[in-house]
Amino acid sequence: MASVGHPFRIREIAIQAGLSEATVDRVLHARSGVRTSTIAEVHQAIEDLHRQRTQVRLAGRTFVVDLVVDAPARFSSGVRAALEAELPGIRPAVIRSRFHLTEAAPAGTIVDTLDRIATRGSQGVVLKAPDDPRVIAAVDRLVGAGIPVVTFVTDLPTSSRVAYVGIDNRAAGATAAYLVDQWLADSPGSVLVTRGDGSFRGEDEREMGFRATQRALRPGCTQIDLVNADGQDDDLHRLVRAALAAHPDIVAVYSMYAFGGNRATVEAFAAEGRTYRVFVAHDLHEHNLALLHGGYLSAVLHHDLRQDMRHACQVIMQAHGALAGPLRSWHSAVQVVTPYNLPSSTTGG
Repeated sequence: MASVGHPFRIREIAIQAGLSEATVDRVLHARSGVRTSTIAEVHQAIEDLHRQRTQVRLAGRTFVVDLVVDAPARFSSGVRAALEAELPGIRPAVIRSRFHLTEAAPAGTIVDTLDRIATRGSQGVVLKAPDDPRVIAAVDRLVGAGIPVVTFVTDLPTSSRVAYVGIDNRAAGATAAYLVDQWLADSPGSVLVTRGDGSFRGEDEREMGFRATQRALRPGCTQIDLVNADGQDDDLHRLVRAALAAHPDIVAVYSMYAFGGNRATVEAFAAEGRTYRVFVAHDLHEHNLALLHGGYLSAVLHHDLRQDMRHACQVIMQAHGALAGPLRSWHSAVQVVTPYNLPSSTTGG
């Protein structure tokens, strides 16, 4: 029967929440003895089902996929929207998604989430997490329990994940170096490279691609690396101002992380009365779009999150034999976006 006050059956809500039907029934009937966190999980499951209602109505084999993302909210919300936009068109199975979104969470918290998924059951996990031995061990436990794991945006290649989907980070870094070289032409000067704390392998790969290509194209150019360990804009602003004071020849910027800091960098240049000739960044979230439109960014390296989500779901279906084809990783094309070639999905945003 349908749940009280909602069009969804208790079984559907229980599957979505990863809880027992009895627990869901207790929450829906406001019975005592249920933890506040469990009540929140049930209501979140109902909200997710409302957004995925087209999928719920379809007939066919149902796959429940858990999306585990550790990233700032602006990125996580974009990933959620990308997956839910793709769900109605994914065939031959019906995909239902559960979301576990955190920001700068300790590795232990992510491990706990992955272990809970292993206990509750799932048809697959799509994971963006730091390259930490504890996370890798948790991935191995999931795969050992028959739950395929697909990494995206940043890889965990030493784990037993079945595939990686997302941007080719080394190629993206090399592309950034090429763009910087083209913009600077024969002009001398140093390049400021900003990044996070190095816990995500994707940033390491971007740095390697950038450094190798930069050395080949501009062998005399100095690369000044700034590591913003805690990810706070105020700290990055301070670090950039200190770097500008110490290096009066900085004329270019490459920002490797996708989730923020670029406005702080722009404001630090302005505070020091300095300008740059080129600024290359990653991903078209709303902040970067505003900076691109304002002329503060020269180009943004972008990839299609919807395509990533579609490929991740297809890999999970292949792992269960519901879709033909070999299990393999998928690298998204690196798109070089300027104010004059914005993807249609971002125009006006």
